[in-house]
Amino acid sequence: MLYFYLLYVSSTMDNIINHLIEEFQLPLHNPVLIFSLILFIILLAPIVLHRIRIPGIIGLIVSGIIIGPAGLNILEKSLFVDVFSTIGLLYIMFIAGLELDLNEFKATRNKSLMFGFLTFAIPISIGFPVCYYVLGFEFNASLLTSSMFATHTLVTYPIVSKLGVSKNVAVAVTVGGTILTDTAVLILLAIILGSHDGGLTTEFWVHLGISLVLFSAFMFLVIPKIAKWFFKKLESEKHSHYIFVLSVVFFSAFLAELAGLESIIGAFVAGLALNKLIPHSSALMNRIEFIGNSLFIPFFLISVGMIVDVSVILSGPMALIIAGTLTLVAVFSKWTAAFFTQIIFKFSKGQRKLIFGLSSAHAAATLAVILVGYKAGILDANILNGTVVLILVTCIIASFATESAAKEIIRNSNEDDHLQLTSKTNNETILIPIANLINIEKVLDFAVLIKEKKSNNPLSILTVVPNTDEAEKTIVKAKEGLESYLKETTASDTNATIMATIDYNAASGISRTAKEIMADIILLGWPQKTGFLDKLIGDKMEGILQNTEKTLFICDFEIPLVNHKKLVLIVPPNAEFEEGFAIWLNKIAKLSLELSIPVHLNCVEETHQAILKFAKDNKVTLTVNYFYFNDWDNFLALSNMFGDTDCIVLVSARRGYISHFGQLDRIPVKLEKYFPKLSKMVIYPQ
Repeated sequence: MLYFYLLYVSSTMDNIINHLIEEFQLPLHNPVLIFSLILFIILLAPIVLHRIRIPGIIGLIVSGIIIGPAGLNILEKSLFVDVFSTIGLLYIMFIAGLELDLNEFKATRNKSLMFGFLTFAIPISIGFPVCYYVLGFEFNASLLTSSMFATHTLVTYPIVSKLGVSKNVAVAVTVGGTILTDTAVLILLAIILGSHDGGLTTEFWVHLGISLVLFSAFMFLVIPKIAKWFFKKLESEKHSHYIFVLSVVFFSAFLAELAGLESIIGAFVAGLALNKLIPHSSALMNRIEFIGNSLFIPFFLISVGMIVDVSVILSGPMALIIAGTLTLVAVFSKWTAAFFTQIIFKFSKGQRKLIFGLSSAHAAATLAVILVGYKAGILDANILNGTVVLILVTCIIASFATESAAKEIIRNSNEDDHLQLTSKTNNETILIPIANLINIEKVLDFAVLIKEKKSNNPLSILTVVPNTDEAEKTIVKAKEGLESYLKETTASDTNATIMATIDYNAASGISRTAKEIMADIILLGWPQKTGFLDKLIGDKMEGILQNTEKTLFICDFEIPLVNHKKLVLIVPPNAEFEEGFAIWLNKIAKLSLELSIPVHLNCVEETHQAILKFAKDNKVTLTVNYFYFNDWDNFLALSNMFGDTDCIVLVSARRGYISHFGQLDRIPVKLEKYFPKLSKMVIYPQ
């Protein structure tokens, strides 16, 4: 009996193993397995590449190259992949039209039209001769490739927004010019495809003209009215709004094809038609961007990588020459357009660099145009592969150029707003998230000392409870554990309140609560050591840094606050240009005054003068002993200044902000490693 049972188990295991071998034969054919693999790539690629600071768009394309037919041959081109790829392509163009700020375009329309003309005409004027005469492409291939140089994607706009120069006229001109150049390129694409299919006959021009008029009339006159009626009649059916928008996008793409245009033109026009009906901060816009960025667009980027054949690039010098030439022409032509825009409108050097940085990145629109040309047989694999190299290089160049230009504009600004204390300090709100009760007393003492006495808002002590079946009981226990500490704040005439929130992730709970109570300052205890997986995905501290923009104090007080003899303040260059400069400096001044201890300031002379100016302008008492310091590679040289009863205060910065540089990210680890017994504090300004 046992024999037959073992035989049955063995047979079953063999069947399972054979089934697994069959399912995992390359390339994969099981739709469920394919979809699972794609989702894992979409999930993990950006997370891993973010840690090594590679743009997500590049990571997804590279992933597609690896799993594609020319890579490990895990996936092959199929109807399943093509459908999702097409959806992603249309989605990209739809969002491009939807996100354009039409009001901003109206305000600077003359300058935007001029820049749009220059950034469209100059790349084509330079690119076409190079492609036709130097690289030897056919006429249509040369024209389509040069039109690709004219497109640009505002990949680096978040940098501008983060650094606070988004209101600069150079940004408005560049964003507005995007409307003209992208629209012109898409129309040119329709003409090139028409020429490739049947020639530019009189019949073609008449058909194109009538099609454009009818299509535009329907999209801009009929669709907005239907959408307005639909949103009004089904106001409570929020999920229906998103389905309606998707229906409009794909029906518009179909109508564009009926009109003899390319489907991506229909999706782009759908975005423009619905632009005013979907506010940028609305829940519907959030759903559109969330689903697109989470699924459809990454799927498209992976499918683009699957088309790329690395062997073609490495097959000989010609492929590398094409890739290098395309990249060089793209960068040079966009710089030339920015240069002439600067001359015509008498912009500053920083504004010219900003226009170049914003308009030099080639990504979504470039991929869309080149992919359509490749599928139509106008462009070959060399151009497609060269375009991928171009996207990689231009995105990197654009990121550095935009950041450098934005910082230059901030430095050259005559405004001193960042040196002034605002009236909002009278309504200051301080949030104190508590993970454990070990150092709560010292953190609360610190909060009491730096809190504005004029502010009636209490200190908000927060505990984040995991979302489990025992969440309610845990909240009660956490509140009971914190109650005893409220007596200390009450004794100092400082009100405090205990808050509790439920969240699967502590960083998310803290960030959400900070927004809900409109906290100005967040006080955190020193982070626990984290493992490899935490570092890979992002630990709690980094999650809070990324999801909140408020001033952050990370504290580790090894001795009671009153026992400290001095504050060793270390400040990076350009810290005076950060928005939160006045906030943290005022708190350090209050701490120094309350404890009657001096501040040993280590920074460059420009920052020193800004600190003195702040103290004078705001009538703040600040006892400073100044020491010049700018050798951040040799940070440990400051250790001679640290005494056992000192508190080290490092002013850091979030990535991408004006005072941030690479060494800053490594210094907190050095503080923990070499000075574990000293009190220390790391500040991330607003």
